[in-house]
Amino acid sequence: MKPTPNAKATRLLRTTAQRIVAVLRRKVLFRYRLVLITLVALAVGVGVGAVWGPSGWFPPSSTILTVLAGGLLLKRKSLAFLLAVVAAVLVFVAYMLDFGQVGPGLLVTIGVTAVLSYLLSGVRERLGVQGLSGEMMLLDLRDRLRQQGRLPEAPAGWGRTAVLRQAGGSSFGGDFVVSDRDGDRLDIAVVDVSGKGVDAGTRALLLSGAFSGLIGAVPTKDFLSHCNDYLMRTGGGEGFVTAVHLSVDLSTGDYSIASAGHPPAVHYDAGAGSWAATEAKGVVLGVIPEMTYTSVRGRLRPGDAIMLYTDGLIETPGEDLDAGIDRLLGAAETLVTRGFSTGAEKMVDLLSADKNDDCALVVLWRD
Repeated sequence: MKPTPNAKATRLLRTTAQRIVAVLRRKVLFRYRLVLITLVALAVGVGVGAVWGPSGWFPPSSTILTVLAGGLLLKRKSLAFLLAVVAAVLVFVAYMLDFGQVGPGLLVTIGVTAVLSYLLSGVRERLGVQGLSGEMMLLDLRDRLRQQGRLPEAPAGWGRTAVLRQAGGSSFGGDFVVSDRDGDRLDIAVVDVSGKGVDAGTRALLLSGAFSGLIGAVPTKDFLSHCNDYLMRTGGGEGFVTAVHLSVDLSTGDYSIASAGHPPAVHYDAGAGSWAATEAKGVVLGVIPEMTYTSVRGRLRPGDAIMLYTDGLIETPGEDLDAGIDRLLGAAETLVTRGFSTGAEKMVDLLSADKNDDCALVVLWRD
């Protein structure tokens, strides 16, 4: 017996409905079905309340909250479904009441919010996180970077401090510090990635981990060479990096400094009562393969100090770099009178005023 046309139509409708439900379950409701159902219920509840509920308790504009929540918590396909529901709710409210309840201003506001939420959801989907997980990851990265920049404990008779400031008050920037202490050997490197602020922050996050692993794992004299080799393999033409590496024997005060295109470290001689720039020089990292870097040597006697810094403290557009170094040396005199530990912050405040650049300052001294 052949099926009737009505039976064929019914079967076709049932099959189509099953496929639609399957697609919704698989594509839309799979992982975020509970959140989506909740937001859809809220949006529908606003529409029902606006029509039949107490006057003024369910304004149609409150659907904006569901759109914002969807941008934070849903993937794009789920968010698109929610936006369609919100649009249907607004049309329903306008039809049941009057179009004055859903005016052009509200429609434009919800439309702009929907676009921003959709873009926000797309970024989070690319990251593979929803909700506030992305922000928590960034906070964790920031805390790890700050922890990595802390200098090791110094033995009796020694002091150290580090100050890092990022452009625009950002938590991420292109300047960072890595260090390692193995017995009486202390190694400190101050690194400046080309660029500033968040633009350089992603490279700084990557390089800080790599350089931190190298500084305690390779011979002191080869540290900058290994950093250069790493950048040549992985840099991909993203820009250069400058660095200065200080290695100190804490038992004798003997030190060596190597530089890769970095501003010169300065040494305070307590006997002479003056600061002087060191002569360490070298090519920036990530430009020429198989570079070697020559160190200069010196000694920190009781009362002496050595200072490492980045160009954010000395560089001013249109001004010669030597003038910036002279200004730094003048400001460094206040470190002696105020004390190295307390004066470093004030010195950075003074030299970085009215500048929008990342900057770092490290001071190591012998009591």
